[in-house]
Amino acid sequence: MIDVAMLDEAAVMAVLDEVMDPEIPVVSVTDLGIIRGLADNPPRVLITPTYTGCPATIAIERAVREALDAAGFEHLHTERVLFPPWTTEWITERGRQRLHDYGIAPPSEATTAECPQCGSSDTVEVSRFGSTPCKAQWRCNACHEPFDRFKCH
Repeated sequence: MIDVAMLDEAAVMAVLDEVMDPEIPVVSVTDLGIIRGLADNPPRVLITPTYTGCPATIAIERAVREALDAAGFEHLHTERVLFPPWTTEWITERGRQRLHDYGIAPPSEATTAECPQCGSSDTVEVSRFGSTPCKAQWRCNACHEPFDRFKCH
């Protein structure tokens, strides 16, 4: 059995950094913070979905498995870990910037969202339900553009 200490964790994480979220294809699974790291006995990659009902979970796990296999890490298992639950605090700064650049307001505790199009905070939530379950639909009162805002949790 392979000991995790013998693995090049940086090499594994570099492979996973290329696995994009199927619902937001500009952020990787590492950007989202859903890759929790490596564990031993058996050697495995720990994955925490953004929430337990996320419809992309199986697709993400499959993409992680395919990327690991293609990079020669077929001996690594994957494991879904639900505790502690994922939080938007785990999204990296690079991930937040990528969301913004893609036109999605990153999560924030602020009562208003910053419009990713014009930067105005004169925005309003139109619907708690956006294009995916993890996002809400917002509109900018300054430029009148609709946009998604990643929900905090």
